[in-house]
Amino acid sequence: MKIEELSPPERRLWEAFPRGEVVDLSGGDPAFTDPGSWGPERVVRAQVLVALLAGAVEPEPGQVAAVNLTGARIIGHLNLGHASVAVPLTLTDCVFDEAPLLYWASMNTVHLMRCRMPGLNASGARIDGHLWLQGSRITGGLLLDGAHIAGILNMSGVQLANPGGDALLGDRLTVDANVYCDHGFTAHGEVRLPGARVGGQLIFRQAHLHNEGGAALYASRLDVAANVFCDGGFTANGAVRLRGARVGGYLSLVGAKLSHPGDVALNANDLAVETDVYCSDGFTADGSVSFEGARITGQLSLRGARLSNPGETALSLQRLQAEEALLHFAEPIKGVVDLSYARLNLLRDDPKTWPERLQLDGLQYENLDPPMVARDRLAWIRRDRDGYQPQPYERLAQTYRSLGLDADGRTVLLAKARDRRKTQSLPRKIVGWLQDVTVGYGYRPFRAASWLLGLLVFGTVVFSLHRPAILNEDDHPHFNAFFYTLDLLLPIGDLGQERVFAPKGIYQWIANLIVCAGFLLGLTVAAGATRSLSRE
Repeated sequence: MKIEELSPPERRLWEAFPRGEVVDLSGGDPAFTDPGSWGPERVVRAQVLVALLAGAVEPEPGQVAAVNLTGARIIGHLNLGHASVAVPLTLTDCVFDEAPLLYWASMNTVHLMRCRMPGLNASGARIDGHLWLQGSRITGGLLLDGAHIAGILNMSGVQLANPGGDALLGDRLTVDANVYCDHGFTAHGEVRLPGARVGGQLIFRQAHLHNEGGAALYASRLDVAANVFCDGGFTANGAVRLRGARVGGYLSLVGAKLSHPGDVALNANDLAVETDVYCSDGFTADGSVSFEGARITGQLSLRGARLSNPGETALSLQRLQAEEALLHFAEPIKGVVDLSYARLNLLRDDPKTWPERLQLDGLQYENLDPPMVARDRLAWIRRDRDGYQPQPYERLAQTYRSLGLDADGRTVLLAKARDRRKTQSLPRKIVGWLQDVTVGYGYRPFRAASWLLGLLVFGTVVFSLHRPAILNEDDHPHFNAFFYTLDLLLPIGDLGQERVFAPKGIYQWIANLIVCAGFLLGLTVAAGATRSLSRE
């Protein structure tokens, strides 16, 4: 390209390039009032930029050459596909007639700030510095799949629009430093980051994502070395998918508002987080929130959250592994909370915000806060509407025993036996009812003492009125109805009455009944006394 063929603004850029000087064609007015009305004094052909970036002009000795252009309308194809560019490219407040092509290019730092573009294709590009898109508007899709950015990817305030398609295609994108999608970042269409790797922080603070009926953010297998921020007014109209993602710091969804009614609003299944996850302080989800199989080294906090998915699972923590789960919701959840087979060291909840329905089978925890009395915690267990399962009762009883609350533990196990009885056949229900009435299934052993006392009174009265016959006519010992009945009741020992006197007829049956009852009830009392004097 010859300099004589250049327009005046192109010649200014050509001459400024060897020294990296800024060429400002805005005339002091960078506002995009009507780019179509810009005259030739603000028009630069894309081929001029390509020529400069491809080495058509040598840099001045001691200077850093660069394309640094402001307020221009760029016409034609800016096609740098597969090019090797060693100088920085900085375009500010520029308007592109056609989408720039940087696919599989090897670039230095690229700044396209506050520009308007009908798309940007940088698939597979290698950028040896920063990619700065701050404040730009891109329609038709931003393609960064397979790209590698050695510095920062700055998309603060960027507006992407490709409804029904990919607003951002970042499959397998690698960024060695931070990624900024904040300060009003907006996307109409799907934001895709599956398999992406971020060496610093991923920041979606104050971002607004819209892809109604689909995925607003699809980031399965995302790998972030530090923290992920989806807070500060973050909204997503569509699903947020973080399945299998890994976060080296913490994940913040504080105050985020997610909407995907009747479907999954947040899919964080198999997520791995090195510290904490905050879905708290105004976090709202219209649709289900799922952390199935997630591994969180620290705390999962849902303090002050509002979740709604009526008639379906609103929160699934199935197979979750976490040090602590804080389930202090702002209001009762509308939908089911599934805690089945989760493993927690500490479970904190609030009875005022328990959901109407829980799933607790297989849930493992070491401590509860608040522990509450057994009667109240049993109301929590009985919110599991999937039918009787023994494990939740056993886990709660074990927790009470570990806290030294043996009486509460026995209350839970008694409730377990009673609730199991409801599921049994009629004969077993009858037997179980008798066990409950007499000895509380063995968990109320001192109730047996009351029965022993009642039998002692009964026998004393009966045998006072109907004295048993003497076995040996030559022996005439004194008969005492009280001690005779007590001798029948005691499974061990001899008071000298039972072996001398023998009732007949129905009274023999009464005596045998007292002997059998005394044996069984005596063993129950002894077992209860042993449990009271020892702790597991």
